[in-house]
Amino acid sequence: MAASCSLECCGEERDADKAVIVRFSNGSVGNADKLDFSLYKSADEVNPRKKSRRILVAETDRLSYVGSNFGTGSLKCNSLCNYYVGVLNKRTKQMEVHSENNQTDEAKSEDTTRTYRDKVDSLIEAFGTNKQKRALTSRRLNQVGSDTLHQAVAKAASNVIDQKGLEALQQEVADMESQGDLALHLPPCDATADKPENVYMFDDLLSPVEFAALETAGSKMAALTTEELQKMTDDGRCLCVVAHLENMPGVGEARDKVARCAFYLSLLLKLARQKSLTRKFGQEEGCPRIILSKLFKTFTVETFSNGRVVNILSTSMRAKLAAYSLALLLHMGHMTADLTLLHRDLGITEARMIEVAKSMGLTLIKPARTKKDDAELQGEHRQASLRLPLVKSDKFTERRKRKKMI
Repeated sequence: MAASCSLECCGEERDADKAVIVRFSNGSVGNADKLDFSLYKSADEVNPRKKSRRILVAETDRLSYVGSNFGTGSLKCNSLCNYYVGVLNKRTKQMEVHSENNQTDEAKSEDTTRTYRDKVDSLIEAFGTNKQKRALTSRRLNQVGSDTLHQAVAKAASNVIDQKGLEALQQEVADMESQGDLALHLPPCDATADKPENVYMFDDLLSPVEFAALETAGSKMAALTTEELQKMTDDGRCLCVVAHLENMPGVGEARDKVARCAFYLSLLLKLARQKSLTRKFGQEEGCPRIILSKLFKTFTVETFSNGRVVNILSTSMRAKLAAYSLALLLHMGHMTADLTLLHRDLGITEARMIEVAKSMGLTLIKPARTKKDDAELQGEHRQASLRLPLVKSDKFTERRKRKKMI
């Protein structure tokens, strides 16, 4: 019958009682009795990262093995596991179980500070294929180039900030973004056109098919009575539409064109007051289906709300509405439009309306300065005209004059 052995618990251990595990890279040792072991520990007992350092030397007649539990060549163990070593006493047949403390404070600190990517890279360096190692080297080279580029950009940005100042740069960026947003929502523009009416083509605002679909609705607009127009004025809606209907040509194609454009403009102004657009929009006015589809496609943004698709009017779409309405008014008024009436109908500020007009390259017409009372000054309207060549206006900034100190 084979001899049996029993386990003996050693109780609470001191650091000196803990076992030391040695792994020989050239294989297992045939006869450990012929090896002379020497264990050295760090003399620095104060530094928590150095006091647990150990060096083990195993000497034979031919050569010596030297190992340590610190440095790049030390054994890396899983920090989530506790390791135990059983030492068999051949005489008493009892096995003592000792805990292994092979991970130093330095290794623990290094393990907690290293990221998951760093640990994976270490595995690739040690056990990866040639392809993985080449990919790792390439990624590290790219990372070095990226860091160098970021440092150069940061240095250049710092120099620019020192020269111009942070506030001036922030204002410049805001102005550029504002101008850029407006430029994206302007009607198609041909700045090299030989005639003002060809800069913003009428067919880009209303295609021939869409213009033809407005025949019935335009006839109704042309047939509005003076009382009905007065009611629209009293209600404070579509004031620029009323102004053109009151001064329409008597007969002919010009009258028909103004009437159709007036109906389409009234839809744009009504749309500007909405938060979202539904398929019922314009039913009371007799809006043709093709025009309704154009409004959905051109001036709304699709979003999800309560599990369904909703067409809303974002801030950028409202700016687009203002630009297209202004371009349509130019064609209705011989390349001149009343900005005061339009910004009131759209429900936007006069400053925003002027900004749109400037971005379209229009010439602003200021009322003549004369000695008038406040009521007359408030009644004056600011107008914009399309003249060639287009005006390249400065970026919009609101400035206020300082009062002179007496």
